[in-house]
Order: sequence, then C-alpha cells, then structure tokens
Amino acid sequence: MQINNSISLLQPEGVNIARGKYLDTMSDDSTKRFSNRVEDYAKYRPGYPQELVTYLQSQYWLTPDKLIADIGAGTGISSALFLDAGYRVIAVEPNKEMREKAIALLGHYSGFSAIEGTAEYTGLEPGSMDALIAGQAFHWFDAKQARQEFKRVLKGKGLVVLIWNERQTGSAFEKEYDELIRKHGRNYVELNHRNIDIGHIRAFFDPEPVALESFDHKQVFDFEGLQGRLLSSSYMPAKGDKGYDAMNSDLEQLFHRHQAKEQITIHYVTKVYTGVL
Repeated sequence: MQINNSISLLQPEGVNIARGKYLDTMSDDSTKRFSNRVEDYAKYRPGYPQELVTYLQSQYWLTPDKLIADIGAGTGISSALFLDAGYRVIAVEPNKEMREKAIALLGHYSGFSAIEGTAEYTGLEPGSMDALIAGQAFHWFDAKQARQEFKRVLKGKGLVVLIWNERQTGSAFEKEYDELIRKHGRNYVELNHRNIDIGHIRAFFDPEPVALESFDHKQVFDFEGLQGRLLSSSYMPAKGDKGYDAMNSDLEQLFHRHQAKEQITIHYVTKVYTGVL
C-alpha cells in the first residue's frame, strides 16, 4: 500500500458508511471529548520510552519494514515513537481536531498518513496491516467490535500492542496530585484507564496468550507544564468551566508545596501488552 500525507486512504467497500453512522450515534460522544484540549494534549502528555520499540524488535518480528496502524492515535504521540524508528504508520483517529494536529506535527515524515476512523470501523483495507498499536486508547474501545475489526485488517496472525503510561502515586506530591484529580475531576473514576485490568486484556486476546512488559518513565514540569498536563485530561474542568478556578488554585498551592527549583516530577510505568489475533 502506498503511503502519503493525505487525510484519507482507499476505504473498503461499505466501511465508510458504517463508520460514519457509528461516529454519529456513539452514546457517550467519546470521539469528541478532547476537541478543546488538543494543544495541551500534544504539548504536555507524556511520550513513550524508546526501549519500548527495542523490546518489540527483539522479542517479536516488528522490524522497520512492517506497516503499522496506530488506532486512536490522537495527536500522534505513539505514532511519533515508531516514525522516529523508521516505520511507516497510518494514524486512525475519529476526532477531527486531534487528527489535524497529528498531521501538522507529523506530516513531514514520508511514512506517515492519517485517516478518520475508530477502532471498530477503521476504514483500513482487509489484510493490510502488519501490526496495530493503541497508545492510551484501548479503554475507549468496544473490545468485541474492535477485535473483529483488528482481525479483518491484520495480515494473518498480526501483532497487537496496547500501551499505557500509568501515572504513579508513590511520592507525597503524586499522592496529593491524584487526590486533586479525584476532587475536581468529572467522572474520573469511571473514565480512569486503570479500569481495564489484565482480565480485560486477556479476554481480548483469548485464546492467544498476551505478554506484559513494563518500563519506567517520567516527566519534569514547571508550573505551566503541570497545569497543561492536568488540562490535557478530558475529565478535568477546562478554562472557563465551572470549577476551573478552584482547581487551578489548589494546583498552584500543591506545586509550591512540593516544587524543588521550580520543578516537580511525575513518574509513570509504561505498560505494554502484546499478543496476536
């Protein structure tokens, strides 16, 4: 398949209509949750450690000649990790603003393209993908429908890689930051990706096995960066929303209690679930 920097690729017959209907009727409107947070998301969300790619190359057959689709690609954070390693990547993203930001940031890569689509209706050609990745996205998917779609677009028993940066709560700052999110967040408990546990992951890959590998990761922020990181989450009040001023006041106090040389650190464990379908 030829890759280019356009917003669309050839669609399988019938998928375009079905995907459009699906996007129009999603009950929780999750495809639009990040429309007003694109800039903060692109700038302040954590990337992923390079060791992740090295691991996939050494333990699996994911060499740079393979074609990857990044499902729920957002602004392209997970796509960029593989593009930097020399892969060709198709970013599949339903949110127009997020997708356009990914194109603006990654359009200079010759191996990058972006299309409108969901995990359930990707718009990718049958049997066209060597591997599918999903960074910080699988918890938004309808797992049953996504599995069927993944099997349709993968070549044979293709590789699926599910990735999460799991924010840690080990330090005093991290504990209080998590408490702040729980205090001011809207539907945080319901939307927290930690609700997807190993049982959900195993059920998705069943009867094939799934492997878990973890990597340490971190972000170091000044106050502006910490503020942007908080606002990148869809469950937090945005500027101008009810509750924003109280949240921001608590964040300022938290930062100044724990900063060292005007910086704080957020630690993550990057969890990588890998298997075939």
